Amino acid sequence: MKKTVLSVGTLLLACTAVFAQQQDENEQLEEVVISDSRHELKRENSGKTVISITSEEIAKSQGQTVADVINTKSGIEILGSRSNAGQNLSYFVRGGNNRQVLILIDGIQVNDPSSIANDFDLRLLSLDRIESIEIIKGASSTLYGSGAATAVINITTKKASKNDIALTVHSSFGTNQSQDDSNYNINDFSNSARIDGTVDKLTYVVGFGHQNTDGLSAVIGEESDPFSRINTNVKIGYKFSDAFEASIYGTLDKFTADFDSSFPIQDANFQSESEQYRFGVAPKYTYKNGSVTLNAAYTSIERAFDSDFPSNFEGETIALDIFNKYNFNNKFYTVVGVNYIDNETLFSEEASSSIVDPYVNVVYVSEFGLNVNAGARMNNHSEYGSHFTYNFNPSYRMALGKGYVKAFASYSTSFIAPSLSQLFGNFGPNPNLEPEENVTSEAGLEVKLSENFRASVVYFNREEQNFIDYVVTDFVTFAGEYQNVSQDFTVNGFELEVAATPIENLTIDANYTFTEKKDVDVLRLPKHKANLNVGYAFSQNTNAGISYQFTSDRLDTNFATFENVTLDSFSLIGANINHKFSKRFSGFLAVSNILNEEYTEITGFTTRGTNVRAGFSISL
Repeated sequence: MKKTVLSVGTLLLACTAVFAQQQDENEQLEEVVISDSRHELKRENSGKTVISITSEEIAKSQGQTVADVINTKSGIEILGSRSNAGQNLSYFVRGGNNRQVLILIDGIQVNDPSSIANDFDLRLLSLDRIESIEIIKGASSTLYGSGAATAVINITTKKASKNDIALTVHSSFGTNQSQDDSNYNINDFSNSARIDGTVDKLTYVVGFGHQNTDGLSAVIGEESDPFSRINTNVKIGYKFSDAFEASIYGTLDKFTADFDSSFPIQDANFQSESEQYRFGVAPKYTYKNGSVTLNAAYTSIERAFDSDFPSNFEGETIALDIFNKYNFNNKFYTVVGVNYIDNETLFSEEASSSIVDPYVNVVYVSEFGLNVNAGARMNNHSEYGSHFTYNFNPSYRMALGKGYVKAFASYSTSFIAPSLSQLFGNFGPNPNLEPEENVTSEAGLEVKLSENFRASVVYFNREEQNFIDYVVTDFVTFAGEYQNVSQDFTVNGFELEVAATPIENLTIDANYTFTEKKDVDVLRLPKHKANLNVGYAFSQNTNAGISYQFTSDRLDTNFATFENVTLDSFSLIGANINHKFSKRFSGFLAVSNILNEEYTEITGFTTRGTNVRAGFSISL
C-alpha cells in the first residue's frame, strides 16, 4: 500500500490559561482531571463527571481485561467482555455504538481504517501496560474530533521508573469455563515483563506480554476456541533542557482468535488474526505560562479471517495533533491546535480520506464559583467538505463544609465521519454519505461532603441525525447500500455515582445508569445497569474486594428464526484479595461469577461461569 508522507510547518499559536483557587499548603491534594479540557483542573472546577481509573484501581484489578475494568463504570456496557476471550467487543456508551466512542493512547487517536466502524479493538491491549484511564462521556468532538460523540476513553501507559533500571514481572493463571463446566482446569495463562528506568536525562521502557486462553467455545457448542495475544512496546524519552523534551515509541500488538459460525450458529474451525504496529513521536516545548505539544503516530494494521467467506484487510493511519496551551492572569486556560488524520485502506483498490481540523478551547475558572468550558472546531474532510462543531459547558461550585456542591450543564455537538468501508468498501459503498451528527445536552449535580464522600447525578439527552445504516435492497442476496437515514433518533437517561469511605479502610463505589433510545428498537442495550464495588484494607499489605453487577433484560434477535427475543436480566458477583508479601513480591486471588449465574449476552453464544484466577508480581 502506498505510504503517505506529511510535512508539517511551523505552527504559531497564542492562547489563554487558568488556575483554580489557591489551596493552603497543608491541605490534602484534590483529585485532578485532564481529559475534558487538556489542562490539569481540580475536579470541582470541571464541568463534567469525569471517570478516573487510577493506577491503584488497576493494580487491584489484576487478571482482568481492559474491557472488564471499563465495563464497571456508569453509562457503559461493553458487550462480549463476559464471553469467550476472542469475542468481538461492542461499546455501548449512553446508547451509542462503537463508531461513537473515541479511544486515545498516550494522547493520540487510535482506530482501524479497514473496519466498518473505524474503531479501535480493546482486545489488542493488555491491562499490565496501562497506568491510568480517564473517561469523559458526552459529545467531545471540539477537542478530539470525529467519533467523540458518546465518550472519549483516554488511556495512559506506564512511565519509566526513576531508578536506573527496574524489572517488573506479572504472571497469572486461571480457569476459563462456562456455567456447564465444573472441572476447573487451568486454561488461561498471562505473562508480562517490563524493564524501564531513568539514566540522567534519558528514560526508557521495554515491555513484552503474552496471553493464551483455551477451554471455552465461542458459540454454545462442544469444541473450544482458543485466543492468543502478544504485546511488545519500546519507548525512549530524552529531556534536552528544562524547556524541551521528546519521546519516541513503537508498539506491536497481535492476537489470534478461533471463532464459530454465527449463521447458522454452530461450531466451526474458523480463525481470525489481527496485527497492529504503531510508531510515534511526542516532543513538547515548555515556555513561560505555556507549552507546545506534538503527538504524532503512524499505525499499520492487518486483519485476516479464515472462514467460509475468507477475507483480508489492511489499513494505515497517520495522526498528528499539535496544540499550544497558554495561561493569562490565573483566570483562563486555552488550547489552540490543529488535528490531521490520514486514513488509507485496500478494498478492490486503494481508498483514502483525510481530515484537517483547527480547534480552540477555553476554560474560565472564577474566584466566585462560576466555571466555563467552551470551544469550537472546524472539521475539513476530503470527501464531504467542512463541518463545524462546538461546546458550551458552564458550571457553578459552592463551598460545603470541607467539600463543595457543583451544578453543571453542557450543550455540545459532535460528528462521526463515514468510514472508508462505508464510502468505498466492497459491500454497499456510498461515496455521497454525510457525517452523522449528534447534539448532546447534559445537566447534573455533584456533591462532595468530605474526602470520604462524593455523589453525582447527571441527566443526558442526545439527538442523532444523518445516522448511517446499511439498507438492504435485495432480500435474497442481502445486497444493499449504506445510506444516511432520514429519521432522527433520541437517546436520554441519567447516571448516578457514589464514592464513599464510611469507616476507615472501607471503600464503596456504586453507580446506576438508566438509558432509553426512543424511536427505534435497540438490540442488546440494557435500560438499567448497576455496579457496586466494596473494598476493605485489612492492613497496608492486604486488601480485598467484592463486586456486584446487575444488567436488566435486553432485546436481541434470534437469527435462526429472525424474530426478536427478550434476554433475561442477570446479576454477577465477584471477589478478589491482594496481598503484598514483601516490598518486591505481591500476589492476588480472584473469583468471578461466584454464584455461577446462567445468562446470555448474545443469543446462541457462550458466557463465562464461575472462574478462579491467581497471580503474582515481582519488582526488582
